[in-house]
Amino acid sequence: MLEDLKKFLFKDSLIDVAVAFILATAFGLVVKSLVNDILMPIIAAIVGKPSFDDVVINLGDTPIKIGIFLTLLINFIIVGTVLFFIVRAIQRVTAGRKVEADTAGPTQEVVLLTEIRDALSTPRV
Repeated sequence: MLEDLKKFLFKDSLIDVAVAFILATAFGLVVKSLVNDILMPIIAAIVGKPSFDDVVINLGDTPIKIGIFLTLLINFIIVGTVLFFIVRAIQRVTAGRKVEADTAGPTQEVVLLTEIRDALSTPRV
């Protein structure tokens, strides 16, 4: 059982997930700072409030806190936009590598498979 636990904990995919989680957490903090410390003050300069959290619609005796929703929606749109541009940049970088790999010529496996195909297609006498 201990050996199985060791295999599980040190799988490459589990370590990749752990690293991705840590990076995502750090990235989330950076984006949160971007939103709270840079973009929301700009919105506050335009609209007059740094946050929409105080915006409330009263429906009878029930307050509907639409401002909190608007703040979170703006945060979501900003995070989505930032992630879109990051993924786009990564795709462009990896696409360039793929083009280089495609133009590198056939691999040994392809050459070997081509030779096998040709040998099988020639008629025997």
